[in-house]
Amino acid sequence: MGMIGGGPGAFIGPVHRYAAEMDREIELVAGVFSSDAARGKAAADVYRVDPERAYPTLEAMFAAERERADGIDFVAIVSPNHHHLPAARAALAAGLPVMTDKPLTATLDEADELAGLVRAAGLPFGVTYTYSGYPLVREARARVASGALGTVRKIVVEYPQGWLATEATGKQAEWRVDPARAGLGGCIGDIGVHAFHLAEFISGLKVVSLLADLGTVVPGRALDDDCTVLLRFDNGARGVLLASQIEVGERNGLRIRLYGDRGGLAWRQETPNMLELTKLDGRTEIVHAGSGQLGPDALARTRTPAGHPEGYLEAFANLYRDFAAQLRGEPAPLLPGLDDGLRGMAFIATAVSASRAGAGWVPLTV
Repeated sequence: MGMIGGGPGAFIGPVHRYAAEMDREIELVAGVFSSDAARGKAAADVYRVDPERAYPTLEAMFAAERERADGIDFVAIVSPNHHHLPAARAALAAGLPVMTDKPLTATLDEADELAGLVRAAGLPFGVTYTYSGYPLVREARARVASGALGTVRKIVVEYPQGWLATEATGKQAEWRVDPARAGLGGCIGDIGVHAFHLAEFISGLKVVSLLADLGTVVPGRALDDDCTVLLRFDNGARGVLLASQIEVGERNGLRIRLYGDRGGLAWRQETPNMLELTKLDGRTEIVHAGSGQLGPDALARTRTPAGHPEGYLEAFANLYRDFAAQLRGEPAPLLPGLDDGLRGMAFIATAVSASRAGAGWVPLTV
């Protein structure tokens, strides 16, 4: 694996590295870790990558790795959003599959361009919507598909954080509130898109229209930091999506509830090893990670027995395990890919434009 981004001070770069290497199917061996050569070498030292394979540019990496018998087989893009398109474009042109962090790109126009490149290249392409890798999220998806809730009527998904409740300082905060690097959306593109993907992934439904109210709460900020979006799904169900990065005291409180005509379901990212199912008669079933109650999709991505918590890194690793399967030519139908990335970008763009225009209900088309 070659990594693009993930230099000193990055959060998500080390996460990708840990996740990719967890199952010993993938190894990080090269990268363009920073636009600054010295910082790139420093990152290589941290990652224990040969300093000769810490390259100053994409072009240098692709040219050098092409000549190696042990050259990279794919790239992971972990840089800020504005770099996703040029990095993916260069990788695909070099004949390399791509795993990219979300959102797909900085703008919807860029996403459309990238989609054309991916389809023309015909190479594996994955998007790290991390939460779809949790075993109990996959179990929730399977339970809904089996009819355990009956017809889904209502979906409520929330993603509250509080770390941007004041002026942004530090590398991780500064680029996320900068339109030149983050793109069109702030909170909606950083975490709202995770909530959107999770709602569609678990329910199996598609959002067909939305009503968005995106706010910029912190004075002087250029992008949204507090979002409320009403949703309508293709089966007639209604939904609410709340995403905020100014809710003081919240850490990473992603949670989702689905309600059908036969039962309800609830899952929380901060307690990811329990799935709550409520029956129409009032009974509640608690499904535990690693238990014999799980179906094949969840069991296939469970690493430890019940009572031994699995979490964020393991969920991330499940996506890389799926991607490794794709590289071998094996099916991995639950790995988020190009279509998921496009839907996420369409959601961001539609929510931002509708909120700014005060447009009321608008269709979501991809």
